[in-house]
Amino acid sequence: MQYKLAVIFVVVNNQQYGTIRLHQERRYPNRVHGTAPNPDFAAYARAFGAGELVESTAQFMPAFERAVKTGLLSVIEIRIPQDASTPAATLDQVRQQGEKLRQK
Repeated sequence: MQYKLAVIFVVVNNQQYGTIRLHQERRYPNRVHGTAPNPDFAAYARAFGAGELVESTAQFMPAFERAVKTGLLSVIEIRIPQDASTPAATLDQVRQQGEKLRQK
């Protein structure tokens, strides 16, 4: 805000520290500690006059267009389900892999 930069940050938030959670589920299935909740990034950015929350695909383009129109720094937080840990696997799938490894 201070330098009036027209930068748009897109934060994809699965409401937890996903990488840490992924490793916990893989190594110690169902023994998760200290990975949730994430902060409300859009609320934090709004405190500086720059944030918007998106919770569906249909909301993204209008939010993006509003951000472009401001000509200032903007933050768009996209909330996705907690189970969406990686593009290739859900947390349930990672947990199942971890359980199989621990059984060996």
